[in-house]
Amino acid sequence: MSDGSWLTDQRTRAVAVICGALSLLMLGVLFVTAKGTLDIFGRPLGTDFSDVWTAGHMALHGGAPDVWDWGKHYAAQQATHHSRSVPFYGWHYPPPFLLVAAALALLPYIQALLVWQIATLAAAARQLHRILPYRRTLLFGLTAPVVFVCLGHGQNGFLTGTLLAGGLFLLDRRPLAAGLLLGCLVYKPQFAVIVGPLLLVTGNWRALIGAVVSAGLLIVATLLWWGPAVWDAFFHSLPLTRHVIIEKGATGWEKIQSPFAMIRMWGGGIDVAYAVQALATVGAVGIALWLARKASADLRNAAVMAAAILSTPYVLDYDYVVLDFGMAFLVKDGLQRGFLSFEKSLLALVWLAPLFARQLAQVSLIPLGQATAVIVIWLALRRAILLDGALHGEVRPSPSRHSHGLSGQ
Repeated sequence: MSDGSWLTDQRTRAVAVICGALSLLMLGVLFVTAKGTLDIFGRPLGTDFSDVWTAGHMALHGGAPDVWDWGKHYAAQQATHHSRSVPFYGWHYPPPFLLVAAALALLPYIQALLVWQIATLAAAARQLHRILPYRRTLLFGLTAPVVFVCLGHGQNGFLTGTLLAGGLFLLDRRPLAAGLLLGCLVYKPQFAVIVGPLLLVTGNWRALIGAVVSAGLLIVATLLWWGPAVWDAFFHSLPLTRHVIIEKGATGWEKIQSPFAMIRMWGGGIDVAYAVQALATVGAVGIALWLARKASADLRNAAVMAAAILSTPYVLDYDYVVLDFGMAFLVKDGLQRGFLSFEKSLLALVWLAPLFARQLAQVSLIPLGQATAVIVIWLALRRAILLDGALHGEVRPSPSRHSHGLSGQ
């Protein structure tokens, strides 16, 4: 069934509804059985959101530079949750994200968590629907297993994916606005490795100016608000973060789903892991940049989303929300020009993988998460070669954005 005919409309809808219902049920149980801000297992609701809200609270009360001091930050988290046994969640972000954290900390913890997740998920859903303006986009977008993973961790995957996908979506029509969105990735710069090279290779100077402006404004805002001390604290914290979190894998190799983590999970040394990561980064970025010159916009965008995942040693499973946008660009191209053999089945695997990728890696050392990013960039490359004639230097124009032939899908 290389044509994906086994993925009938009834089956795909049923799987999506079941995944969505189970996600809501599990999240609902955590909130209903919670005591204060802690769930039944003694973890903060939204787990990783604990360090976000606490960092914002510290910044609002004159302790902005201290958010990168693990001891002081942990003491503040214990005070936030009124528990000395609450797990520690480290803050590793550059100062621009502290602006968001401080705004959220103006609200009580649980209210802030709900506002944060609902607002960023709504933005992500809207961007997905802009890419794929069909009735079922929201069904498959909102029920994707990676959505549950991100919600359970109170994480920022929805924001990262929306900024990157939104910038790419606008890149050819409104380059300045696209650049402004892409520049905001300064809050999580490991996913912006490809942005500068992409804009330079394509000669998109207006987008580059926009990216510099938005990134610069965010940096200036932190300097005006908190002074250079926050940047000193951030840069001072990087060696410890690199050693403990990235190289030693304190978060867990099954959670850190990068080429670097794959080698470390298999027992490889740090030098070997960095070498493999460098090859993966160069390869993924190189493919994406090549497609930016040779392929249609949707295939370029899908490759860039996957390259953003593959080009950093520090990417966790909740960050794979980014890959859902990559799939959306591929599905858009497939709906307009037809799907190639095995594409539907592989895309279904990518969609479903976050449901069990972490557990699979933990028990079998199979890096399914990393494999899904490779699948997406490979599918984009194959379509570019077969449909856009990329190997022959031919670039086929993208189909009209206003085609409604498949609007009922």
